[in-house]
Amino acid sequence: MSIPFTIAIDGPAGAGKGTLARRLSDHYRLNLLDTGLTYRAVAHKLLELGLPLDNVSAAETAARQVDLSNLDRTVLSAHAVGEAASKVAVIPTVRRILVEKQRAFAKAPPGAVLDGRDIGTVVCPDADIKLYVTASAEVRARRRLAEIESMGGSADFATILADIERRDERDMGRADSPLKPAADAHLLDTSEMAIEAAFLAAMAIVDEVLAKRNKA
Repeated sequence: MSIPFTIAIDGPAGAGKGTLARRLSDHYRLNLLDTGLTYRAVAHKLLELGLPLDNVSAAETAARQVDLSNLDRTVLSAHAVGEAASKVAVIPTVRRILVEKQRAFAKAPPGAVLDGRDIGTVVCPDADIKLYVTASAEVRARRRLAEIESMGGSADFATILADIERRDERDMGRADSPLKPAADAHLLDTSEMAIEAAFLAAMAIVDEVLAKRNKA
């Protein structure tokens, strides 16, 4: 692809957008960015330094120092970091700094798959493909519980569900870049859909757009 091709994937936590993004980036040989990790990297830095999460100046400095090519998913996937990240993510200046980095990433050849909360609406409003991947809160909580148990851990379903609902409310209700589908996004509800079915559905959408682009 001579002109960078961008696939924007948005949706709430646990809907399957991360797995779908990885599958699509592998299949179409595009760069991959989980934009949530960029906010987690800022939060992790503040936690590491023992600074308050509402310290705007420190958060801005941490955001400027985030290296998109060196995001350690293992470290940044910790639950405490995720909770902290959703608080850091409401700082408008932090969002602006990270969005600029994310846009630059998307423009690098051959293109990219970006997944997050505001890719199709804010980060890449001109993306070639916009997908909004969702699932019911109950289904997402069950998936999260199964994931924890598969790693030998234990958790309470009601606690996970409450956590997901609280996070949804925070993401959808924030004034700056709230979580919502772009007007031209393709909706994929994975509540009763396995990842393979979701991947095939997304691939059909991408292939159709690529076919039109190649004819142009």
